[in-house]
Amino acid sequence: QVQLVESGGDLAQPGGSLKLSCVASGSELDGYTIAWFRQSPGREREGLAVISGTDGTAYYPDSVEGRFTMSRDKAKNTVYLQMNNLKPQDTGVYYCATGAGFLGFGDYEYDFWGQGTQVTVSS
Repeated sequence: QVQLVESGGDLAQPGGSLKLSCVASGSELDGYTIAWFRQSPGREREGLAVISGTDGTAYYPDSVEGRFTMSRDKAKNTVYLQMNNLKPQDTGVYYCATGAGFLGFGDYEYDFWGQGTQVTVSS
């Protein structure tokens, strides 16, 4: 069983930056894909960034490419999401999730989820 705990959510101004963290415990994550998702009010949960469990490559959808960067510190069993040039539409609850194998941006693909951290972008 894997436990994930997100942190770093906050109130930010448009154009600002935030860095989220997700600490994993309970199991080794070698071979596991880990991802960040966002649930915004009135919208379906969407994938924002994925680090592949097979080769460690990070992937992003077009909607956040160039603004969001995901990284991983294996020694700390922690992943990060650096978010720059924040927009009001980035407001939402941010989750990290993980599952075995090579996974994509579909939330149905992931077995383990954190409880989320709130990000609000507003002036």
